[in-house]
Order: sequence, then C-alpha cells, then structure tokens
Amino acid sequence: MAENEPQKSAVYPGTFDPITNGHLDIARRALRLFPNLILAIAPNPRKTPLFTLEERLEMIRQATEGLDGLRIESFDGLLVDYVAQKGASAIIRGIRAVSDFEFEFQMALMNRKLDTSIETVFLMPSEEYSYLTSTLIKEVASYDGKISTLVPKPVTEKLREKYGSKAS
Repeated sequence: MAENEPQKSAVYPGTFDPITNGHLDIARRALRLFPNLILAIAPNPRKTPLFTLEERLEMIRQATEGLDGLRIESFDGLLVDYVAQKGASAIIRGIRAVSDFEFEFQMALMNRKLDTSIETVFLMPSEEYSYLTSTLIKEVASYDGKISTLVPKPVTEKLREKYGSKAS
C-alpha cells in the first residue's frame, strides 16, 4: 500500500444478540483483509432481541478488547447509507452454510443496486463455528446447556443473568 493511500475499511453488521465465537472469528478474519473494521449493531424489526442495544454494545466491547483496528457502533437505517457515511468500501458477511447463501446473496445484490461503490465480502467461519447461531446459543442457554466454549465469557455471564441459570 502506498504511503498516502488511505487504509481500506469495512463494516461487519449484525444484530449480535448475542455475539458468538463465530462472530469473533469472522471479525478477526476481516481484520486481516481490512485494517479498519466497524462492527455495527443493527436493529432488526423482524427479531425481538433478548439483550438491549446497550447490553449488546457492552458485551461486544468486553469480548473484543485488544482487537486492533476494530470499532463498535450501532446504526439505524439502510446499511449502504451507513457504510458510505463511514467511508468504508465493503460489507462483511459471514456464511455458515448453503442455507445462509440465498438470503445473503439477495442482500448483497440489493446493496450493490443501491450503491455500486460498496462491495460485499463473504467470509466463512472456522469449521468449529460453522453451525453456530445466536438463536441456537440462546436456546441451549435457556435449558442450562453448556455454551462457554461457544461464546465469550461476558456473554456466558449475561445469559446466566437473563435465564437465571447456570448457563455454562
């Protein structure tokens, strides 16, 4: 990269309710490609989150301490507008399985239609996280299942509080 060339940045959007080790894996992979990454928490009108926006922001801050080049923010509105406002050139999306691809592909094409200057980059998580979803984590935690190897420690603790359980 030339000395005066600006560093590329990307936005990794999601509801992150809660953030999982799979999300962190994607964030680390994205930071290898983009020295500046914004992990952007988005509300999703189709979902009712377990955690408030403030709780999610705090858990993510704790879970990502020490990841250089990462900023954590929240946003509302069209993703491409937010990405353009931040001066980013790419949207990061994780693809766990073929079942994710159709929806993600549709979204990527719509985002490209809305702003041709923004690319979507699909990243696959490590195999050990390829089945992991926030929904699955919440379900397992609600039955006192062992989740400590699947989510960061602050998330395990918050899930214990929410479900009044041992969620380990």
